[in-house]
Parts: sequence; C-alpha cells; structure tokens
Amino acid sequence: MTKDIRDLVKNLGEKAKKANAEMYQISTEMKNKTLRQLGELIWHDKECILEENRKDLMKADQNGLSASKKDRLLLNEARLHDIISSLSMIAKQDDPIGQVIDQWTRPSGIRIKKVSTAIGVIGVIYESRPNVTIDAGALCIKSGNSAILRPGSDSFFSSISLHECIKKSLLSCSLPEGLIQIIPIKDREAVSELLQMTDYLDVVVPRGGKDLVELVQKIAKVPVFSHLEGVVHAYIHSDAKPGLTKRVIINSKLRRPGICGALECLLINQKYFLRYGKLLLKDLIDQGVEIRGDSTVHLVPGTSLAKEGDWGKEYLDKILAVKIVDGVEEAISHIQKFGSNHTDCILTEDDEVAKLFFSQLDSAILMQNVSTQFADGGEFGMGGEIGIATGKLHARGPIGAHQLTSFKYIVQGKGIVRK
Repeated sequence: MTKDIRDLVKNLGEKAKKANAEMYQISTEMKNKTLRQLGELIWHDKECILEENRKDLMKADQNGLSASKKDRLLLNEARLHDIISSLSMIAKQDDPIGQVIDQWTRPSGIRIKKVSTAIGVIGVIYESRPNVTIDAGALCIKSGNSAILRPGSDSFFSSISLHECIKKSLLSCSLPEGLIQIIPIKDREAVSELLQMTDYLDVVVPRGGKDLVELVQKIAKVPVFSHLEGVVHAYIHSDAKPGLTKRVIINSKLRRPGICGALECLLINQKYFLRYGKLLLKDLIDQGVEIRGDSTVHLVPGTSLAKEGDWGKEYLDKILAVKIVDGVEEAISHIQKFGSNHTDCILTEDDEVAKLFFSQLDSAILMQNVSTQFADGGEFGMGGEIGIATGKLHARGPIGAHQLTSFKYIVQGKGIVRK
C-alpha cells in the first residue's frame, strides 16, 4: 500500500473523529436546518448532478452493465425529488441523540439513566447506488455521527457531485466539514486502509453484493453491520386470493428488479398451483420474466428447468426461481436452507399459518400479503437507510438514524457510597 493512500485515509479519519467530537455541541435545530439546506442545494445543482450521472451511465454502457444495475445507477429529476423528500422526512423526525431509553432507582439510592449517544465514526462502502451518498450522509448528520463514504467506481462521478452538496450544506450551517467525507479516489487500496483504521473508525456498513460484503467481513478490523444479499422468497399458500397474489408477486419482482428487496424465489402451494399457478406464471412470462422452475413448473410453456445453483441466488434481474411445495412447512424448510435472512413474504388469508411462518423464520423482515419492495427504510418511515442489516447484533433490518446510535449510563446520587 502506498504511503500517499495511507496518509489520505488517515487524514480523513482524523478529521472525522474531530468533527464527531464537535457534534455534541450542535443543536437539533441546526442539524435539521442542514438537512433542509442540503435538499435545496441538490435541486439548485441538479443539472450538474445529472451531467455527472450521465458520465457514470456512459461508462456503464461501455462496461456492459445489465439493465437492472443501470437502473440502480440512474438519477433523474424524479429521483432527485425523492431524495429531497427523504431529507425533509429525516429532518422532521425526533432527534435520536440524548433520549432517555430507560431509567430506574436502586435500593442504594443511586439513580440510573440509559441515554442514547452517537456511535462515532461510520465507514460506508457502497456500489452502484449514488443515492446512498445522501442517505448515509443525512442519517449520520441526524444521528450526530461522522461518516467516511466510499462509493463504487460505477457511481463515482455521481457520488462526488452529491457529496459536493453535502459539503456546501455543512459549511453554510456552520457544521464541521469533516463530518461527512468521501474518499476521492477509486483505488481499492483505500478501502483496505479504511477497514484497518481501528484508531478512528467505529463501525463499517457495506452496501452491495455478496462479494463486497464478504470482502469487508474478511478484511475489517472494526465491527461490521452485515448487509448480505437479498435472496427474497415469497410463499403462496393454498388459500391465497388470486387477484391480490398477482398484484403482490408482480410488484415484488418487477417494480425494480435490481434492488435488494426484489423477489428472487417464488414458492407455490401445490393446491394453489393446480388452480391458479399456470395463469400467474404466464402473466410473469408475458411481462418479460424468465422462469426457472422445478420439474412441475417446467411443464408450463415458456419456462426453463432450474439448476441447483438457481436456488438461493440473488439475480437482481428479470429472472425468478419457482418451486412447488406441499405446504407452509416445506416452504419454511426451503427458505431456511436457501434464504439470506433479508426479507421473506407469505400470501395467505389464514393468520395462524402466517403466525407459523413468522415464528419459524428468522429473517430481518417478514411480511404477509405485502410486496417485498416495501423492504426499504424510507417506506418504514425512517426517511432513508444506509442498508438493511441481516445480522443479529445491534441494528437489524433497515438502518435509519435511530439505528445509528449507541448508549451510555448516567448514574447520579448524593454522596452515596457502596457498603
């Protein structure tokens, strides 16, 4: 690793730690003002941002990126408007810092409070999602954390442009410029250096595919909020309503096939399949979905026979693995074997069957009769998310501002001594 890269990342770490210490003096009002100002700057600079995004899209075409990956990369006025709306929503939320989580008094007379605090310095490593630049920056501002952002090369120009807006908003509202920084080079050595930076970094959040997350988990010497691939399953029970089921399944797969909440594997109860399954598969095929099914599904015209590697795969494309199962128990067993603990859904009118599904699976998000595309921090009312954590420690599910906190204990008394 070159000394220049090491010095660059170390300098970012020093600034981030210093900025984080200064945030304890920043009021909720000033943080919210910064977020609103950021929204105004994004709209003011939209032409520049979209021009930089076009550079990334041109490179994506040259590199042969799939349509779904280019969709994740795309920015337009509508998506910028959505980003600005999320900033407004985050600004309106309660400040997650300084909240009394719990309090009690002991027989000794000591009074104890459990109070929320910022985590500190958060590293965010992400791939072809330029919107994460704003999501991560805004949520860290709200929660009083510093952030060091490392976008992927596919979204580099877009992310740098969006970060310029963050810098302007921080300066205009007198917040420390080192609060939200971005690694300004594409060299992968910078990632390795960041992940080793135990003196400055408190946690890292990888947002991307399986390869990225596994690399971060392997190299990092700091804690990792795991965001594994979204091998999202839906199970259609025998009593599911066909109209509702069709709407939910098509939306789950096709609204945006390239996001982590997109449906990747469909499990269909055998009784439902005999009555409605072929029509549902035909509707999916007619809308451009490639069906890779088991031996029963493969009898439906227009499908192909699934291979072993098709189960448990995150396609992020218009490809869907489909399997026929005897009932909810077999569906649960399949998801336990091939799922990624991200998001799984059941379609049924029987709440007892749904209760069994919910109790036997340990995914971060479980749904009933709801499109899996709602697996999103914005849709959960968080304003945005850094990612969806699939681990079991600290944050789990969508990571918003309130999930980017730790806590401390405040113990008070009047000259109390321990016997």
